[in-house]
Amino acid sequence: MSGTVESGDEVKPVVASPAAIRWERRRASMGDAWGRLRSDRLAMISLFVLLGFAVMAIITPYVSDRADISAVNTADNPTWASPSSEFWLGTDHLGRSVALQVMWGARVSLFVGLAATLLTIVIGSVIGIVAGFFGGWTDSVLMRITDWFLVIPFLPTAIVLAAVLERSLWTIVFVIGITSWPSTARLVRSQVLSVRSRLYVDRARALGAGRVHVINRHIFPNVLPLVMASTTLAVPISILTETTLSFLGLGDPTQVSWGAILNEAREKGAIDRGAWWYYMPPGMAIVMVVLAFTLVGRATETVLDPRLRER
Repeated sequence: MSGTVESGDEVKPVVASPAAIRWERRRASMGDAWGRLRSDRLAMISLFVLLGFAVMAIITPYVSDRADISAVNTADNPTWASPSSEFWLGTDHLGRSVALQVMWGARVSLFVGLAATLLTIVIGSVIGIVAGFFGGWTDSVLMRITDWFLVIPFLPTAIVLAAVLERSLWTIVFVIGITSWPSTARLVRSQVLSVRSRLYVDRARALGAGRVHVINRHIFPNVLPLVMASTTLAVPISILTETTLSFLGLGDPTQVSWGAILNEAREKGAIDRGAWWYYMPPGMAIVMVVLAFTLVGRATETVLDPRLRER
């Protein structure tokens, strides 16, 4: 942080700049948080599970072709075949490999979950910061809008929007994001109200700091841990919502997702046929990813919130 430099017979102290000190403190804080997170065995197992699904989604286009799950190219494959060395998770009613469908479905489900969560967090954080920092009529108007979205049932609203709008992945992302942000906005606003009343914020204002400076240097850095924790907890909700919409036939008909696989397995009578390999793999994938994100989110929230650590 500081040191000395010899210049002839003089020894001059070298003091690090405020920016260097700030970044050093942030690195130390992140290192401490990572150390506490590593001590949580369930969180680390969940991280490895999520890493495995992420790697699977990334390498899928390199180990298989999208045409391999097209019914036109699977006419020679056996239908309703149980798992074997050739088809690890069996085949469906059209002879398509269930394993390949699950792999390609991971790309869609994870993409929609992450993209919708990003939209949710951005909208909720912006509204929460603006409402909490400016207060007054701005806070009243934004919170009344937030309350209006909170009162409307989440899932029925998403279903109606998905049914009315064009059926595509970006429509699903928009529907989930536009209906999921109110809880994030409420959480961020409460944190901003707490930070805004602290002494170092009053001191910055007294020294002539503008609103943008206060938000960038004092408000947002203190709200960021809460936003990160909310992000990890919002992803499983987005994935479940996408799965629900696809299961109801409201997803993108040109894409394969875990929810779409479950919907098709139900429609084709996989349960009546005892073809467990058709509906169990995507169902287990959904459960594992949602549970892993939830455990990581809870652990992150505990690590970043001193009050939860004390408990």
